[in-house]
Amino acid sequence: MALTQNGVLVRVGIIMGSQSDWATMSHGADILTSLLVPHERRIVSAHRTPDRLRDYAMSARERGLHVIIAGAGGAAHLPGMAAAWTSLPVLGVPIESRILKGVDSLLSIVQMPAGIPVGTLAIGRAGAINAALLAASILATTDPGLAERLDAWRARQTDAVAIEPQ
Repeated sequence: MALTQNGVLVRVGIIMGSQSDWATMSHGADILTSLLVPHERRIVSAHRTPDRLRDYAMSARERGLHVIIAGAGGAAHLPGMAAAWTSLPVLGVPIESRILKGVDSLLSIVQMPAGIPVGTLAIGRAGAINAALLAASILATTDPGLAERLDAWRARQTDAVAIEPQ
């Protein structure tokens, strides 16, 4: 059953291991919203809700998703486990942790065994934003309207850079 958002097919899923991860992952959702990319947001813990994770990842394609962005902190198993249950692209965002500042999350996500790929982005806000931009870039390969919006977003970013410090 395909999901819709205002009558448009939802194409990106944003999942995170806990409510506290939303402070980071919301930055990616904001980018997708600004690019008019319909997306959904779910709390799906690899450790506390493993059946929810399996069901989410296994049904993602039939529900119309094309990309999953998975944010996780600490042991950071969510992106890898999602990738184990689907062949859709999974983009991992390491959430900054208190103790090791997200380095633990980064290493847990980036060190996937051969055969189960997870695209790994930067720790924290930058990673969430770049995951959304990468998801949009993936979708834009077959969506000319999105490609134009993404090009315009990047042009605005370029134009916002001052020539001289103030």
